[in-house]
Amino acid sequence: MTCPHAAAQGGAPVVVDPMVRDLDGETARIAAAGPLARIDLLGVPAWAVTRHADARRLLVDPRLVKDLNAWDLWTSGTVTHAWPLIGMIDAGRSMFTVDGDEHRRLRAKTSQALTPRRLEAIRPDIEKFTAELLDALEEGGRDGAVVDLKSVFAQPLPMRVVGMLMGVDPEANTMLTRQYKKFFSMLTPQDERLALLADLDVFYTDLVRAKTALPTDDLTSALILADEGGEPLTEEEVVGNLKAMVAAGHETTIGLVLNAVRALLAHPDQLRKVLTGEVSWDAVIEETLRWDTPTTHLLMRFATEDVRVGDAVLPKGEGVVISYRVIGRDPAQHGPDADAFDIARPAPARHMTFGHGPHICPGAALSRVEAGIALPALFARFPRLRLAVPDEELRNLPVMTQNDLESFPVLLDA
Repeated sequence: MTCPHAAAQGGAPVVVDPMVRDLDGETARIAAAGPLARIDLLGVPAWAVTRHADARRLLVDPRLVKDLNAWDLWTSGTVTHAWPLIGMIDAGRSMFTVDGDEHRRLRAKTSQALTPRRLEAIRPDIEKFTAELLDALEEGGRDGAVVDLKSVFAQPLPMRVVGMLMGVDPEANTMLTRQYKKFFSMLTPQDERLALLADLDVFYTDLVRAKTALPTDDLTSALILADEGGEPLTEEEVVGNLKAMVAAGHETTIGLVLNAVRALLAHPDQLRKVLTGEVSWDAVIEETLRWDTPTTHLLMRFATEDVRVGDAVLPKGEGVVISYRVIGRDPAQHGPDADAFDIARPAPARHMTFGHGPHICPGAALSRVEAGIALPALFARFPRLRLAVPDEELRNLPVMTQNDLESFPVLLDA
């Protein structure tokens, strides 16, 4: 679809490539377009925030809301459910789509369910899953065979973890992985995408009803039974929270693990510092999150009145995207070498890859725990791990909002 005023303000917009063929180049072009860059999302105009300080301020500005009805292009009928990205915005009622008191009520329930204590309790399970997947990786890479680090290790690990947290039958993990992959892909026809969203609603509704009838020790039951923060969650709200948490949770961790491995293999001097203990794995994780963010663009907030951003104005009724990959390389925040991967930066990387303010990602701690277990275990088992193809041959999936590689072929040399 094409909006007639796609370039009405700010000059020609930077077109966000649905095929993600040049992510570094696109990041640079959006950054160069200014603190508030005009972008084009499959024919729909929006604004992208590109500076750390501006994003930090705007993410707590109550004039920017998640309410889709504050978006002029939606209320005018210019954007409809035919737009392939609408499912990331019109995603049902959950803590991801409401603001203010209602957001606090829904998030309080999730905070009860996803506590540091619960994360620490599942650490042995994550370690067990990691060891099992490393065994599978070793089996696949025997006798010098090329094996895909993504499909065998980085992808199934977070889905196993989030499935366990929700109390999902492990046999459903493959189906969920397939459905979310099709949902995010720009190659999926929109009618098929809408159908699979309906299928996911049925899956999660059945899960919630089963846990309502027979609660167990899992996140789904905890959301249903949570008794703080106002009225109990409705069935729709529990379904909405779970659907979005699984999508964001497993995709983020896949990207974090693969991007960290990719960066270390491309910087062998830094890898040596980690393997010798000179630099911590925590430093690797935080620098990876800053430099090569798992989420490239977070859709979308809407201005309820004109909002000034530097010398520009985000007009009332328009949509704004937080471009985390651009923000992570902001030299005003991270110095003149912000485009460089450096795990030994003199100061810890104060990034916002998991967001900031009321809507900060509730699964951030889980993703860090998973990566903090998976990465050292991977290199401890396979210290001579290397890419089986030149780095420049790695390709991104056609996913406009995620930094998601098609595959990651490696040789283990174990």
